[in-house]
Amino acid sequence: MRTPPLSRRALLTAAAASVTAGVTATVPSQASAASSSARPAALAGFRTVGRVKEAADGSVQYTWPGIAFEGRFRGTGVGIVLDDAANDYDVQIDGETVSTLVTPGRTTFRVEDLADTRHTVRLVKRTESPWAVGRFSGFVAARGGRILPAPAARSRQIEFIGDSYTAGYGNTSGTRDCSANGGVDRNSNADLAFGALTARKLDADHQQNAFSGRGMVRNYNGSDPGTDYRTYYDRALLNVAGDVWRKPRAWRPQVVVVGLGINDFSTPLRPGEPWAAQSELIAAYTNAYHGFLDKLRARYGGSTFLVVSATSVSGTAFAETTRGIVRDRNARGDDRVGHWYYDDPALDRLGCDWHPSLHDHRIISGLLDRYLATLPLDW
Repeated sequence: MRTPPLSRRALLTAAAASVTAGVTATVPSQASAASSSARPAALAGFRTVGRVKEAADGSVQYTWPGIAFEGRFRGTGVGIVLDDAANDYDVQIDGETVSTLVTPGRTTFRVEDLADTRHTVRLVKRTESPWAVGRFSGFVAARGGRILPAPAARSRQIEFIGDSYTAGYGNTSGTRDCSANGGVDRNSNADLAFGALTARKLDADHQQNAFSGRGMVRNYNGSDPGTDYRTYYDRALLNVAGDVWRKPRAWRPQVVVVGLGINDFSTPLRPGEPWAAQSELIAAYTNAYHGFLDKLRARYGGSTFLVVSATSVSGTAFAETTRGIVRDRNARGDDRVGHWYYDDPALDRLGCDWHPSLHDHRIISGLLDRYLATLPLDW
């Protein structure tokens, strides 16, 4: 359930998390930016969490929410080489958020005045940008320091597929109308959505392949007819028609959580849509869902557990339809498909446009943690 993207301001905010660290932003010239992005140490010293597309110079481009870059360095500071005037980011040093970058543009953002020792650095993309590509060109050490080899990948892997709930749409707002407190983008943080919270608790790498407003066969309120979530799932860059994400050999998630259906069912059918009645929409949704699960099973193999999730959408067939899909899969002999329904009377839905708040995402993450603990996962 996604409102149109709001206008964005070219603004950089930096909030220091402690008095020992300072932050600065340097906007390089064309020549110095090219030089920074081509440094072997910068390009070799990070690992990526999420779907990206490698550029010819070794930098990476991306559009999905929740993309993160992780590195290690020794010294008193680190620079982050970015080119992105559309998204917001959190900068984390040694596990603590020290700065939030709001549409930083083309810059080398620097964290300075740290203790002269080993540190970790993590840059995470808070916002969605299906219409705009961001570019990350690596970490650079402060004078006298050095970038260390990138951290190792985690053995646990989870993929989250979904819509605005999965993306963390408007989750930091605290008010359902967020037009007066920064809009959706300033009030969204994918890194605090339920999937990211659960992945951290499990020490798992994850992908947050979420696209607000998209459904399995029908988008919110019948918008953008002829497209749906499946139109974009195989892409690395959402705004590039025909783009194909090349799955790394090492990406084999033990669990895939699919949350698609809120947008299919939450608004009444409109005249001119392909389905004349709810029964026709349910049939199309069911058929498409089975095809999507077939795709996931072919991509990841028989050992990956596929979780079909649903939540309360009052007066609709969403939850029961997804239960029926799982029953069908199980009856066909695939016992590694399960149904996770989540709801709780404590959910306040105080995020933008009645979306889950930070409080809600913590509750939902806890419900997911308990559900995953019941599955026969070998990890």
